[in-house]
Amino acid sequence: MLITNHVLTGAVIGLAVPPRRCVTATTLGLASHFALDAVPHWGADQDKRLFLRVAVVDGLCGLAAVGLVARVVPSSRRASVIAAMLGSCLPDADKPAQLFFGRSPFPPAIDEFHARIQDESPDRLRNEIAVAGRLGAAVALVVGALRLARRCR
Repeated sequence: MLITNHVLTGAVIGLAVPPRRCVTATTLGLASHFALDAVPHWGADQDKRLFLRVAVVDGLCGLAAVGLVARVVPSSRRASVIAAMLGSCLPDADKPAQLFFGRSPFPPAIDEFHARIQDESPDRLRNEIAVAGRLGAAVALVVGALRLARRCR
């Protein structure tokens, strides 16, 4: 799953969690990562160059999404949203760690589980980009509704 989709899923989770419940938000974000990785998604393990090209763009988009979402969510929800976004991305820290340091930061059992649940195919990139668009729209709708509700008080 693209990291941007993990970030946006984490944002939705963080918005659904009661304010300042960071442990709950992080835990649910972490669980969402494995749930999303079990659904059919894009992957290009056979073509490392393609994977890296997409991963760099996706990583920058995901980072921008973290910053944008953190900026626009109501301040009372910011901690929970950031915690859920970080939890939802944490398991994929193995990829840059392996690239830059030659090893994963996680125990082998975690890495094996993470690899085993993947359902990847190189022909699913369009679907994954569409999912990102829908998740982005969901985040925008929820943030907009929260802001509107706050103004109506």
